[in-house]
Amino acid sequence: MRRGSIICLLCILGGIFLSLGAQEPLVRDSSRVETVQPVLMDEKNRIILDTISPVVGEKKIVLADSIIFNKPEFKPDSKKAVIYSAIFPGLGQIYNRKYWKLPIIYGGVLGLTYAITWNGRVYGDYKQAYSDLVLGTGTSYTNYLRVGMAVDDYPGGRDSFASALKRKKDFYRRNRDLAIIVAVGVYALCMLDAYVDAELHDFDMSPDLSLRVVPAVWMPTSYSKMAVGLQCSINF
Repeated sequence: MRRGSIICLLCILGGIFLSLGAQEPLVRDSSRVETVQPVLMDEKNRIILDTISPVVGEKKIVLADSIIFNKPEFKPDSKKAVIYSAIFPGLGQIYNRKYWKLPIIYGGVLGLTYAITWNGRVYGDYKQAYSDLVLGTGTSYTNYLRVGMAVDDYPGGRDSFASALKRKKDFYRRNRDLAIIVAVGVYALCMLDAYVDAELHDFDMSPDLSLRVVPAVWMPTSYSKMAVGLQCSINF
């Protein structure tokens, strides 16, 4: 009776130990840490990068790919360049990104503006003096005489002084008109330069472009005699 009780007790203790041994892996598994990274989605709910991967005991750093924007190559429009240059000289060159031409253009514009205004002002003074002398409407012509000198004391008399004033008037008027013509030419040249720059913006100039000059002899024919000269050839 006592032996049977001991055997039963041993069986109960063995079952308890077996149950504890079967539960040990579960306890150890619960202590493991699994980190699951989220899935990155774009605006249209599309998967950008699948990062679902269990990692035990470490952290994974995912760097997002950089976005590269393909910027289109600049290609100027010749019509826009001409219109901008017609609105104001130099705007076409700015549109074509040829900034180094601006000092040349604006230097010429300032020089021509000064020439037009100065010659115009002097021409107006001589015109008024000549008109006052001939018509007798004023005394502005006395500004071109020496102090204390009368018109009749001028060498050649009154007519000679009037002719001198007329020559000066015509001279400065001619210079003013010439400066205006040159200014119009510069204005048109700015428009033409902007158009050509825009058209030849992507023109491919070959590095093999060369000019070759060699002596040549042309044999006599029934229409001409023998001739010697230079022959030019362009390689591109």
